[in-house]
Amino acid sequence: MTPLSTDERAELEQLRAEVEQLRAQPPRRRRFSWKSLAAGILLVLGCALAPLSLMTVWVHNQVANTDRFVATMSPLIREPAVQAAVTDRVTDTVFNYVDVQALATNAVNALATQGVPPQITDPLQGLTGPLASSVRNFVHDRVGEVVASPGVAQLWDQTIRVAHEQMNEVLSGNSNAVVVSGGEVRLDLAPFITAAKQQLVGAGFTVAGRIPDVHPTIAVTDATTLERAKGAYSLLDKVATWLPWVALVILALGVYVARNHRRALIGAGLGVAFGMLVIAAALVITRGALTGAVPPRSTIATGVSYDLVVRFLRAGLRTVFAVGIVVALGAFLAGPSATAVGIRKGVTTSIDWLRRGGARAGLRTGPVGPWVHAHRTALRAALVAIAVLVFVLIDQPSGLDVLVIALVLLFLLAVVQFLDQPRQGAGRAGSG
Repeated sequence: MTPLSTDERAELEQLRAEVEQLRAQPPRRRRFSWKSLAAGILLVLGCALAPLSLMTVWVHNQVANTDRFVATMSPLIREPAVQAAVTDRVTDTVFNYVDVQALATNAVNALATQGVPPQITDPLQGLTGPLASSVRNFVHDRVGEVVASPGVAQLWDQTIRVAHEQMNEVLSGNSNAVVVSGGEVRLDLAPFITAAKQQLVGAGFTVAGRIPDVHPTIAVTDATTLERAKGAYSLLDKVATWLPWVALVILALGVYVARNHRRALIGAGLGVAFGMLVIAAALVITRGALTGAVPPRSTIATGVSYDLVVRFLRAGLRTVFAVGIVVALGAFLAGPSATAVGIRKGVTTSIDWLRRGGARAGLRTGPVGPWVHAHRTALRAALVAIAVLVFVLIDQPSGLDVLVIALVLLFLLAVVQFLDQPRQGAGRAGSG
């Protein structure tokens, strides 16, 4: 072993002295950072406002946007389970006004008073019950055909559109006359009854013509809360407009204030994604509660109706969840962790291998390579900005859209890396 020189020995002793001095010093207390506390509060608040913003926008679209409301509710009448429930309801309404068994009994009694022998009228009297059941089945089938017909589907669309427009006028304060029945604002089912009556009469069941011009209704809202609903409508309109932007600004401010911007961005993305999972779980629990609170025969119709009503909300959840995951993953891969560095190194090595293979095959970038090398930072920033702009400009983007945009962005960044070649001799000139 070669002995240390005098200078090396002196340097070693100095290093040992410094180590001993550092060990003798008391551990430094980590200073409290108001900046970190503020960043944490902002990030938590922004992540909490993100799902609330999504819920507010969805509710506002259903309440204030007639086209979105019709798009949500239109498929209901086209679902077989819902058609069955409506058919049962309309059939019950028909037989509330047409007592077939009573009519048959009266007819048999009239025959008896006309001198028809009992051996004829008595068997007929016993047939009134089966006759009523058969007629009910006949009516139920005909009503089912009416409810499932394209005409009623169009009638449903027209009815809910008119009803929503009128309700929107009421809540926005643009309506001067509101019809209230029994302390409730109600949706009139008379068009369905009229269509069913016409169909039955046309099918030969002329006694259905005795059904008067009735107006069975479905409650829409409590009229006693109408004035408060107007105030809530106005507030909802303002909140749905501004809350998403407020949440976004708070998140951006939290990332900016944080001492470690990258970690804050990862936390923001994961926090937003977690908020979407919480709402998704709440929707599942709510669905179970609703289907469990109705009679067994209505369970399927209720579940199908619920799924249709919240499908746009679920689509929004998937989109925001995908955005949160993509942002968090992008921030993680840009970090200094061993995993992120290893992934970046593997990608860079693969691209270099492809570049060398292209060079051996005679592919040259010419002046493009040095130009890309000189502007690579600006090109990467521009690609990210374009990806964000594309996402913003897409009408109702889905989670799949987010994934496709992210993959296309990664591909284009890889292209920039592939074309990034410094001018030949620049490295040697710079080192000389």
